[in-house]
Amino acid sequence: MPMIYVEGRDSFEAEEGKKLVLNLEDNGIDILHRCGGNAKCTTCRVEILAGDAGPIGEAEATILYAKGLSDSNIRLSCQIRVHTDLTVKPIMTAADSGMEPGNRPQD
Repeated sequence: MPMIYVEGRDSFEAEEGKKLVLNLEDNGIDILHRCGGNAKCTTCRVEILAGDAGPIGEAEATILYAKGLSDSNIRLSCQIRVHTDLTVKPIMTAADSGMEPGNRPQD
């Protein structure tokens, strides 16, 4: 099973093929996902510090471009299917923003 390492927090085994946002949430990591995992809001974005998060799909690329997020290490955790070890840093959290995480994304 792939391992997810979260900067400044614990690591955990991830369910292969499962969305990163769900792996994070199911392992107690605070992450926003205000649009429910539909690549529309960018609140679930993470910085990929190490590992291969896979290719960026059209929906993800479109919203990242529209929001002016051009750093190739910034990805939407709702659009990443975990297949390899990853080291990530959540960028927006419920605790930091004061917002509710949002509806649970569909797998």
